[in-house]
Amino acid sequence: MTNWGALPTSAAGALENGHDPAGTSGDVMKKIGLLSFGHWSPSTQSQTRAASDILLQSIDLAVAAEELGADGAYFRVHHFARQLASPFPLLAAVGAKTRRIEIGTGVIDMRYENPFYMVEDAGAADLISGGRLQLGISRGSPEQVIEGWRHFGFQPRDGESDAEMGRRHGETFLELLRGEGFAEPNPRPMFPNPPGLLRLEPHSDGLRDRIWWGAASDATAVWAAQRGMNLQSSTLKVDESGEPFHIQQAAQIRAYRAAWREAGHRREPRISVSRSIFPIMNDMDRAYFGRSGQDGDSIGNIEPETRAVFGRTYAAEPHVLVEQLRQDQAIAEADTLLLTIPNQLGVAYCAHVIEAMLKHVAPALGWRS
Repeated sequence: MTNWGALPTSAAGALENGHDPAGTSGDVMKKIGLLSFGHWSPSTQSQTRAASDILLQSIDLAVAAEELGADGAYFRVHHFARQLASPFPLLAAVGAKTRRIEIGTGVIDMRYENPFYMVEDAGAADLISGGRLQLGISRGSPEQVIEGWRHFGFQPRDGESDAEMGRRHGETFLELLRGEGFAEPNPRPMFPNPPGLLRLEPHSDGLRDRIWWGAASDATAVWAAQRGMNLQSSTLKVDESGEPFHIQQAAQIRAYRAAWREAGHRREPRISVSRSIFPIMNDMDRAYFGRSGQDGDSIGNIEPETRAVFGRTYAAEPHVLVEQLRQDQAIAEADTLLLTIPNQLGVAYCAHVIEAMLKHVAPALGWRS
C-alpha cells in the first residue's frame, strides 16, 4: 500500500481556556468526525483506483459515518494530484444523501479560488445540506506543481506573496458571505430585481459563522481569531518552540482563544484538531497498523526554510489508546476531533476504524455518553 493518506492536514480544536486541564482530555463531550485526503491510485492494493472510486466512496463513507453516530465528514482539497480536488460537487452530493452529519473541508487552498464564484458554490451546497456546511479554508500547503495557482488565473499583486494573496482571497470570501448588496443593478434587467444593490445568490444565512481557517502557526491562528473564523489545527505545525507537538498545538489554541476574546466576538468559536488514531481490534488492524504507533513526533520541512513538527500516529489496543490520548494536551483543548482515515483501504475498513473509536475509545475518555 502506498500513499494512502495518513499524512498531516489542517484541522484544529479547543475548549474554553482552562476548562480542561492539560493532560486530562476525558470527561468533555467532543464532536468526532472523519478527515479524508481522498487519495486514489491505480495500484492493485488500492480500493480507490480511479477518481470515480474516491468520489463515490466518499459519499458512501459519509453515509456510513452518520449511521455509526459520527459528527462530521471532512475532505481535503489538493490540486494537480490524484486526490480530491474541487470540493463543492462532493459536498452537495453528501449533503443530499445525509441528514445530520456536519460536512466540511480541511482545507480549501484560497490561492486557487475566485471568492465570488466560491460564495455561490458554498451557498448552494449549504442550502442542499440544510445548513450543515463547515468550510475549512487556508492559504494552502506545499503543491504538486510550481505556482499552480497561476494556471488558475491568479497571481499576487506587486509586493504580495502567494500566502498573502490566499489570505486576501479569504477575507473577500468572508465579506461576501455577509450577504450585503454591492453590485449596481441593470436598469433594464432580464428579470425583476429586489430594491437596492444586489448580492450574490444563493445566499445561506449563518454560513459566515461556519468558516474555519487552517493555521500552521501561532500568528495565523491569532489572525483567524481576529477575523471571526473557527480554527482548524493540523497534525503538523510550524516548530516555534522545540516542545512536543501537542504542547505547541495546545499553546496555539490558547493564543487563538485569547485573541478571540480580545476581538470581542459574540459567539463561542469552534476548534478542531486532526489525529491519526487506529484502535487495534483484530488481526487485520494489527497487520495494517500494529507497527505504526510512534513513541514521539517527527521533524520535517513543509517549505525549504520552514521547520515543522509532525504529530505522532496513535495505534494500539483501546485501553492503551485511552491512556495515551489522555496525555495529548491539544486534544484536551479541542471541541472537535477529526480522524484521518486510510481511504484507499475502502469504505468498510474505514467505517470499522471509526466505529472502534466511537464505541471502544471515546466513551472511556468521556467524549461519548
